[in-house]
Amino acid sequence: MRAVCDDTAHLQHMLDFEAALARAEATVGVIPASAVKAIEAACKADQFDLAALAEAATHAGNLAIPLVKTLTAKVAKADVEAARYVHWGATSQDVIDSATMLGLRAAIDALVADIDRAIAGFAGLAVKHRNTAVVARTWLQHALPMPFGLKLAEYASALNRSRLRLKRSRTEGLALQFGGAAGTLAALGDKGLVVAEQLAKELQLPLPDAPWHTHRDRIAEVASVLAILSGSCGKIARDVSLMMQTDVGEAFEPSGEGRGGSSTMPHKRNPVASASALGAATMAPNLAATIFAAQIQDHERSAGPWHAEWPTLPTLLLVTSGALAAIVDIAEGLEVDAIRMRSNLDTTHGLIMAEAVTFALAEKLGKSDAHHLVEAATKRAVAEKKHLRDVLAADPKVSAQLSAAAIAKLFEPMDYQGVSQALIDRQLASLR
Repeated sequence: MRAVCDDTAHLQHMLDFEAALARAEATVGVIPASAVKAIEAACKADQFDLAALAEAATHAGNLAIPLVKTLTAKVAKADVEAARYVHWGATSQDVIDSATMLGLRAAIDALVADIDRAIAGFAGLAVKHRNTAVVARTWLQHALPMPFGLKLAEYASALNRSRLRLKRSRTEGLALQFGGAAGTLAALGDKGLVVAEQLAKELQLPLPDAPWHTHRDRIAEVASVLAILSGSCGKIARDVSLMMQTDVGEAFEPSGEGRGGSSTMPHKRNPVASASALGAATMAPNLAATIFAAQIQDHERSAGPWHAEWPTLPTLLLVTSGALAAIVDIAEGLEVDAIRMRSNLDTTHGLIMAEAVTFALAEKLGKSDAHHLVEAATKRAVAEKKHLRDVLAADPKVSAQLSAAAIAKLFEPMDYQGVSQALIDRQLASLR
């Protein structure tokens, strides 16, 4: 992603626009075909002084103005006549916005490649641990048992939804920007649309119904998808960091030399990938909010909000990529302690199976009476520091309804998982 967002890469995308514009206009007869070769030859980013362009941009108001001036001068050195047709009929925003679209296309491809890896990692783990029992936690408290594979399948499924959003954005949300000074393409007379059509083909970008200079919903939609992806990465990272707690110890990020240590405590194994993902996911919504705010633009070309996008969008891409890279690391190297998971299920001495017992009794006593009966038993178990199974077995109201064998079976965690296996299968199938 750093390569995608690099200044030189963005400059090359702007120059790609200028070269494609010349080819498109020559194809439809707007400029002489003889002008194309010299313009294309000059559209090489390594021939430009980035620092000088940046300095000039601060005075010009955007990067395209000094770029077009410098490009024209370079073309003139080789072909004075061709230099007359540089940037013919376009405006600065056409160059910058179309370059942004080209950059977003490359960025989405990079993100999808990493999402593919993360999904494959979590899907494989889901299959491996579909029968590994773990505590399901609500409000950070023990709730019920669940298969760890279900949790992992949910991670893969959430990432898959972001993959679909990104692919949809790549297909439908990225679009050519070409409108000329005020979005009317007046400088091209009646040839504006045919040039636009040819230019879209040259750049392999969808042709929108009209220029969108101050309608930034396309950019905002991509920003929202990036923020959602970052949030999904943050959710996974939060879970992993909690599972890595000393008192929990159920799953761990991959270990390695110099990874996760402390400057003073030799025993530490910190969740460093999770911390990276969480840090990035914390930043993403605020960056996306800036893009949302930048939608409020004046008339046909705006001063200010458009400019706010320039540093924000690459930063959002980098933050999202950073969060995702950390999750790929976790997905491909997560270490699972199934024995500790099973031990943690017993931490509450059977209380985690209270719902299972309640519904078994409810079939005989009704839900309300069963609930009160098990609730009282759980309080006795806690007060007397006994296993809930033993308290229930000693209660004549319970033993009158359930045999000792039936009570014991109710305390097998994986016998109380509802449709979890079907949910795992459904989510894994959706990935395909």
